Amino acid sequence: MASSPIRGIVLALGLLAFTGDALALRCGHKLVQVGDYKSEVLDKCGEPDSVEQRRAIRGSRLRHPYGALEIDQFEEVLIEEWIYNFGPRKFQQLLEFEDGELKKIRNLSYGY
Repeated sequence: MASSPIRGIVLALGLLAFTGDALALRCGHKLVQVGDYKSEVLDKCGEPDSVEQRRAIRGSRLRHPYGALEIDQFEEVLIEEWIYNFGPRKFQQLLEFEDGELKKIRNLSYGY
């Protein structure tokens, strides 16, 4: 039974691998990757089960080392969250796009 704690650690690490962000998603025989555009994802996976949109402000501040110049830059980005439900034996997938480009793929709970 000495391997029991090790088995628990391995199981926990395995579960962590299924949560968080992924770099790719398989839709049938096609692969969707971070960096793809909405039209590519639609072509490979079809229409999502749900879509939500929101706007966000992204900003940065540029400063001269001696403080002589300071520039604030802000831009508005459109964020879309698509959810794909592949059934009760697979995780639902959340795809997050910024201005049409896929930025995140995240596992959600099991589908229905």
